[in-house]
Amino acid sequence: MQLLAGGSEVNEEARAHGYSPRLVIMFAVVSVMMPSSELAAQVADEGEAIGEIVLEVTSPRLARDLYDTPAAVSVVDAPAIRQGQQRLQLDESLNTVPGLFFQNRYNFAQNLRVSTRGFGARSPFGIRGIRVQVDGIPYTLPDGQSQIDSIDLESAQRIEVIRGPASVQYGNAAGGVIDITTARGDELPEGGRVRLDGGSDDYRKAAVQGSGVSGNTSAAATLSWLNVNGHREQSEAEKGIFNGRLSHALSEGRRVTATFNALHNPESEDPGGLTSAQVAEDRNQATFLAKRLDSGQSVEQQTLGLQYQDGEALPGTLTVNAFYNRRDFAQQLPFPGASRIAFDRNFYGISSQYQQMSELAGLPLTWVTGVDLHRQADDRRRYQVSFDGDITGQTQDETQNATNLAVFGQGDLALTERWNLSLGARWDQLRLSIDDNFLSNGDDSGSRTFREVSGVVGLSYKIAPRHQVYANVGTAFESPTFTEFANPNGGNGFNPDIEPQQALNRELGMRGLIGEGLAYDIALFSIRVDDEILPFNVGDQTFYENAGETRRQGLELGIDWDISYAWRVTSALTLADYELRDFTDEQGNSANGNEIPGLPSTLWVNELKWRGLGGRFAALESQYIGDFYAENSNQTKVSDVWLLGLRVGDRFLVSDQSFSVYAGMRNLLDADYFSNVRINANADRAIADRGYFEPGPGRTVYAGVEWSF
Repeated sequence: MQLLAGGSEVNEEARAHGYSPRLVIMFAVVSVMMPSSELAAQVADEGEAIGEIVLEVTSPRLARDLYDTPAAVSVVDAPAIRQGQQRLQLDESLNTVPGLFFQNRYNFAQNLRVSTRGFGARSPFGIRGIRVQVDGIPYTLPDGQSQIDSIDLESAQRIEVIRGPASVQYGNAAGGVIDITTARGDELPEGGRVRLDGGSDDYRKAAVQGSGVSGNTSAAATLSWLNVNGHREQSEAEKGIFNGRLSHALSEGRRVTATFNALHNPESEDPGGLTSAQVAEDRNQATFLAKRLDSGQSVEQQTLGLQYQDGEALPGTLTVNAFYNRRDFAQQLPFPGASRIAFDRNFYGISSQYQQMSELAGLPLTWVTGVDLHRQADDRRRYQVSFDGDITGQTQDETQNATNLAVFGQGDLALTERWNLSLGARWDQLRLSIDDNFLSNGDDSGSRTFREVSGVVGLSYKIAPRHQVYANVGTAFESPTFTEFANPNGGNGFNPDIEPQQALNRELGMRGLIGEGLAYDIALFSIRVDDEILPFNVGDQTFYENAGETRRQGLELGIDWDISYAWRVTSALTLADYELRDFTDEQGNSANGNEIPGLPSTLWVNELKWRGLGGRFAALESQYIGDFYAENSNQTKVSDVWLLGLRVGDRFLVSDQSFSVYAGMRNLLDADYFSNVRINANADRAIADRGYFEPGPGRTVYAGVEWSF
């Protein structure tokens, strides 16, 4: 994670590439390092001698100084995203953000899984319960599912992460927010960049980037191409991504920016989940059916976004984002039956918000209000596939529509120079409908409409300009997805009994910067989720119901310490307790008091980084993942694991050009571990026959070269 504002380091790597110095927002640790009285005395001594730190965060929708933000917000900037990294998945950039847990890095057909504070844990693949957006364009659909396979980390300039109640301003499924910004042409040095990578498992990646400025117009474009055979059978992937931004400053305070992103993913194979016996036999094998049916997916996607910002026409700032996304998708699941899926998606919408500074009862007030209107239309087909892989018939032909209309507002009232009160609310209307065109088995058309109100209240206190304590409470909701709406009684398309799950979030935190090099943050959270949406089986089919509640409590700590110009230590620790309440497991037994599956109670990531002159660097990273369970009944425990990684690199300047070389090694100790566990998979089978496990690779290496001109 990134912070330092006002620290001793001026990041040489960032300067060389035209970026701002490293900024690190850590959620960690000082209250456990010294008594509060000593801390208060130290920060009081700093007092007025320290100028106000201006580190603005925008992901909570109300742009403001970090130390006025009563929320767990983290920022990672370009050098941390890129330096010596493969730039394949978000976990590379965000694994030092406390509270985030990543799985499924190596299965490109199922995509990266992310959870924060328990949100997103129930999804067996992909991202659920966390909002994702790129350049103001939502990558989370109105029904709450997120698609991130087109995110281009080669052009990513900044990533902000919200954990906890402040994310309610994004509505449905906002247990957390990942907000990514890619670079405009005027944020990059003019010129180009070519990058070539290679490594284990036939990993090959190439990237080309160009940027420039002409008068008030700037442009940046990045094209990358990935090929990898994978460490397991049936895990080959091929993917190309283009990301371009064209921006024009109409005047000093007015700007229009167009963004275009395209994904060409002709092949991402899926090796399937293994049983424990299959893992013992051969960790790198694919399942027999995955190979026989050639399971995997292909995707074609194009996204166009247009943003208008105006700080002149009105006293405040108006921002309008419009977007259109087209996605064509085909997938063969690793089993016979109704397992061939295809859809054509149109996803479009507009969001607008207005922010202004004013006064209330003579006190400074900063407020924002806005409207979101998003619509999703999927033309979906499903086909019956034989044991030999032949299509024997069609089982689904329907149009799924989801429309989300929302109004939100938030205000920060400066009660004194140190105390700040924040209030926010959002109203959502979400309508989901199905128009069934496959009528041979009856008409499954239907619709459901939900109207939900979410709110958050927060209070922050500045102990000193660089030290803050805060507390907040918020509510959030998460609707069922179209998949989770399947009716176990048949007919009517939608299950009339399932409702959104409701969450009450409470958070207490403290952050600050001690001296010129030690950034800390600590966040305590307590969450109660009622009407938790959980799967159950009727024969071979999976359905969903509101089946109980969960309790999630934890501590998130982080520290970023510039020991000297050359040495930096980063540490992020998450300790949490995730508990099922009033639950019945997949076997019909009480699961009350069991742990929520798929969530380790302990996560600990550390990085020791050395930096030399001229862009030379080395970084040693350790990651501890505690044990967790694979199903609600808590019968299958996944063992804990330590993973080590190493990155090294150097840069050489030749006239006005630079050449960078770098290399990395993952799983340095060649540990056996699982990169993904398919939660509650195959619940109709005996425990020993359930395909939970996707083994991670052993020791792997990669290396690359980059030419900047």
